[in-house]
Amino acid sequence: MTTFPLSPAVQAFEAAYAVARRRSRLIWLVSTLVFAVLFMGAALQSDFFKITQVTLADGSRAERWIIPAGLPRLGEYLYKTIPSLSWDTLGSDIAAWFWAWRTWAVLLLETILIAFMATVFGVAGGFLLSFPAARNLSPNPWVLWITRRFLEIARTVPELVWALIFVFSFGIGPMAGVMAIALHAMGALGKLYSEANENIDMRPLDGIKASGGTWAQQIRFGAVPQVLPNIISYTLLRFEINVRSSSIIGYVGAGGLGQEFRTAVSLQEYTDLSALFVIIFVTVMLIDYGSEKLRHRFIGLGLR
Repeated sequence: MTTFPLSPAVQAFEAAYAVARRRSRLIWLVSTLVFAVLFMGAALQSDFFKITQVTLADGSRAERWIIPAGLPRLGEYLYKTIPSLSWDTLGSDIAAWFWAWRTWAVLLLETILIAFMATVFGVAGGFLLSFPAARNLSPNPWVLWITRRFLEIARTVPELVWALIFVFSFGIGPMAGVMAIALHAMGALGKLYSEANENIDMRPLDGIKASGGTWAQQIRFGAVPQVLPNIISYTLLRFEINVRSSSIIGYVGAGGLGQEFRTAVSLQEYTDLSALFVIIFVTVMLIDYGSEKLRHRFIGLGLR
């Protein structure tokens, strides 16, 4: 079989390909090594390899790795939250499990209202600040820098910390929860909205500007129509997140079901914890289902 010598161009391509492949392999190897070192360091710092003492069946003490030593205790705790249900007495057993359903229903409604109000305020603030926080839309660098730093502070401080601050300032009650979740949601949504703004097509805005439109008009007629589907999706997702958050911040006195979680934990009422979890789970599931249908309708897919 006759073979022909490779042309200089093909030889140059193969040589460049071999160099690029060796470089990619080296980068992959170094990246894997760096990731492994960082992972092991984080695991050590997080006590994943901690050795603890456990009590054996004969009463003696022994040292064990903390993860296998703690899994049985985790299973024991979860087992305590499972109520005693029997098919013959199922109705009365469920009634005993959800014995405080009237109180919990009122607090659940309060939780949802806290999440709704917080979402409204968070969306309003995040929406308005997302445009000066976008690099392609901000009127000047100082406005961009100040807006971004404010949004970073708002979302960096955990909601529980904001709740503690507002409970100290305004007293125990739902208003502190609304303000805490709204501030955190504003920071998170402002970041998401601004990233969506940075991916828009700038030609409609340039056309509005060329025809004499102001910055606000460019945003209103050039940017908002492009990012509206993303804003709706992020908003509905954030409402679902806020429902979960509002069920927790009551732990520090900011209203909602969180105060019942605190009472159940303090009194070691394990079955109450599982009942509250079921309530939150069903609520979030229904909100997620409704949000999906709303999102599909808004973006033109229709209800299915």
